[in-house]
Amino acid sequence: MKVTLNTASKTVPETPTSLIPPEHDLWTQSYSLPDHDGSPDRWGGSNKWCRPSCIPITIICTLIFLVVLLPVLDHAAERALDQINSHDNNACNSCSLTLVESIPEGLIFNESSLVNPSTFDTWLNLINDAQQSIDIASLYWTLRQSEVYPDPSSIKGEKIFQALLKAGTDRGVTIRIAQNAPSRNYPNVDTEFLVKRKAAQVRSLNFAKLLGSGVLHTKLWIVDRKHLYVGSANMDWRSLTQVKELGIGIFNCSSIGEDALKIFEVYWSLGKNGSVVPDHWPANLSTKFNLNSPLNMNYGNESFQTYLSSSPLPFNPAGRTNDVDALLNVIKHAESFVYIAVMDYIPLMIYTPKPVFWSVIDDALKKAAIENQVKVKLLISKWNHSRSAEDYFLKSLADVNQAYPGVSIEVRRFIVPADKNQRKIPFARVNHNKYMVTDNTAFIGTSNWSGDYFTDTAGVSFVLHDPVFDRNANHTTIRSELQALFERDWNSEYSHPQ
Repeated sequence: MKVTLNTASKTVPETPTSLIPPEHDLWTQSYSLPDHDGSPDRWGGSNKWCRPSCIPITIICTLIFLVVLLPVLDHAAERALDQINSHDNNACNSCSLTLVESIPEGLIFNESSLVNPSTFDTWLNLINDAQQSIDIASLYWTLRQSEVYPDPSSIKGEKIFQALLKAGTDRGVTIRIAQNAPSRNYPNVDTEFLVKRKAAQVRSLNFAKLLGSGVLHTKLWIVDRKHLYVGSANMDWRSLTQVKELGIGIFNCSSIGEDALKIFEVYWSLGKNGSVVPDHWPANLSTKFNLNSPLNMNYGNESFQTYLSSSPLPFNPAGRTNDVDALLNVIKHAESFVYIAVMDYIPLMIYTPKPVFWSVIDDALKKAAIENQVKVKLLISKWNHSRSAEDYFLKSLADVNQAYPGVSIEVRRFIVPADKNQRKIPFARVNHNKYMVTDNTAFIGTSNWSGDYFTDTAGVSFVLHDPVFDRNANHTTIRSELQALFERDWNSEYSHPQ
């Protein structure tokens, strides 16, 4: 696929508490086995086939089945499983990857030549190139021009919406959308329209029913089971023109596409009326690709190791690495630096009835800086909706800096500039990134870094390890490109001391 280069119950966690969606009615249905059809089938009943005179013939037929046909069927099943497992173990041999960005209008990096494909162009290319299917997991939908605020830049969201509509109607592409349950403030008019026009199938996840709280916060596209987008961008026109976003585009990699589809199928199953989170997920949704056995991905004449992690834990079938475990593992194995860029960083459960201290990431960062002498930098967003408590927790990290020789933890705030008109656009003009990069690993997620996002909120992360070669400044990888992107932002005029 060619990518063109262009120069929240629990609230939706990126909105203030005034926009908490109302709880939906509890679903009353549940999974159950089909009712028996009631027809008598025991010997002596009304069925004629099992008269005594037929018993010898029945026994002979059963023996023939057991001796002759059953082994054949077993071998066929084994061959089918072998093919599936063989496919799962194959590396992605023809894939390509690219970092994908949304740079808000008016934000200019004067001294940087770093240019990545835009979210808009990447999404549009994914839609236009789709041959069979588009599966999207999303928090909410406000793509259309008439929604939110009448800004001219909303035209890009409208173009994405119209492209999806055309793909689902004129081109016959199967579109499935798993979304968070709509609310009064987020009615998801876009998806209702797509359903009405028979362009898409839509299911909504009621987290109040499923887990007691939380939201579907994932931002995931899967196209033709082999092309992906994972990142911070919501299905919102502001994510294309007024909010700074970061994601990863993965193309022509069916192994990771099929694996991502298993995550989507979890959402899809939980979107059915009456669904409950099962104690054990079906085996066909399990994965072999995780922290301990990553997928080998080949591109640029190098072999990289990668996997997808997911949250919350109850949504994870066998083999899937829990999101926070993946995050902590990346920090643990950093050798020289950990760079983090997220919208919100706060070591609390912030959407519980009262704050609950949740220090697992905070502890991991301090441990890495103090015990392993790893340099830690955090670039956290500052905007109208930042919590005042965040300043205190970030200061507690920064205060560890130079506590002992070699200990380095630095914190800066990234502020997206806004003119008079841009300030009128609600919930815009913010650095919405959610990623981490170390000297050996790139971690691109869909969650902010507070406890709730990892315990009862759905999210996905893409983890990519560099090959074990002599890593140096001249060897370009997605990881090194992500490092350069972080350093561009860190050293820019939009980065301010804590």
